[in-house]
Amino acid sequence: MTDTAPRPTLEAVAERAGVSRATVSRVVNGAHGVRDALADRVRRAVEELGYVPNQAARSLVTRRHDAVAVVAAEPETRVFADPYFAQQLRGISKELTAHDNQLVLLLTEGREDHARVGRYLAGGHVDGALVFSLHLDDPLPGLVRGAGVPTVFGGRPGWDDGRDGVVYVDSDNRGGARAAVRHLAGLGRTRIAHITGPLDQTSAADRLAGFRDVRADADAGLVARGDFTSGGGERAMRELLDRNPDLDAVFAANDLTAAGALRVLRERGRRVPDDVAVVGFDDMLPVAEETDPPLTTVRQDIEGLGRLMARLLLRGLDRDTAAEPTDGASAGAPSGVILPTTLVRRASA
Repeated sequence: MTDTAPRPTLEAVAERAGVSRATVSRVVNGAHGVRDALADRVRRAVEELGYVPNQAARSLVTRRHDAVAVVAAEPETRVFADPYFAQQLRGISKELTAHDNQLVLLLTEGREDHARVGRYLAGGHVDGALVFSLHLDDPLPGLVRGAGVPTVFGGRPGWDDGRDGVVYVDSDNRGGARAAVRHLAGLGRTRIAHITGPLDQTSAADRLAGFRDVRADADAGLVARGDFTSGGGERAMRELLDRNPDLDAVFAANDLTAAGALRVLRERGRRVPDDVAVVGFDDMLPVAEETDPPLTTVRQDIEGLGRLMARLLLRGLDRDTAAEPTDGASAGAPSGVILPTTLVRRASA
């Protein structure tokens, strides 16, 4: 067995810095009231000795765990295969890391997982939660409320439980969809179809609403349901072509859906954009720039969305450090932040 050197203590830091133990504790725990010169001496001593605060003891003082649960209401096969989630998680991770917080990823595959997540959140392991990819019948919002942890949601909530203060971050899905369809119409396309996402998610419902804002008179047969996957895009594109062989444009609810649609159009001998113009949504560069042809799409700042979710949560936690939160959102916090979207033109339209 290898002998290990004892860990430096608060007392050792205090002796090195020439201050009291209480002063070291205040500096280490981020409390105010210590003169800058003394705080600098303490920080130098911490660095020289390699002191690492005991998290359990620190939590007793600060009532913070410096850990945030990130809850994705999707199975792991979807989360790890879809580049959208990778970008969103990267944004969340960057913001949490910048504030020395740990990310705890929780995924839900079925009802048993929902119960597990609820127990974990209620168990006092984390300071707050970031929850995204919710479906309309998802029990997660109720579980989060029951756990009493401050929460920021990714995406416009699709429920109304009569409570105020729900904090969320979303993109302008409806406005982005309108821009996509107006662009296609401006190219002279008259038979514009839409492949939706899963309509039990507000992002997909809002994009369908944006399509209908511009094409209110579109035949019902020009809309086919997808699921935000390339396979769903393939199935929906075949369905649309079987029903509407004369269609000349497609607005797909996301880039993966558009990539699947492009494959089917190529199989059916339809030239893009000559015969059929295609527009996606997201501007996920691993997808949009590598399709054939490169994809015209609506850009949303996916990584920025994740960073803003984390930033809003951490700001709320800083405000609430001195008082226990009584609800899943901070009182007085903004109810929602909507990030703008922009149309990015490439060869597909």
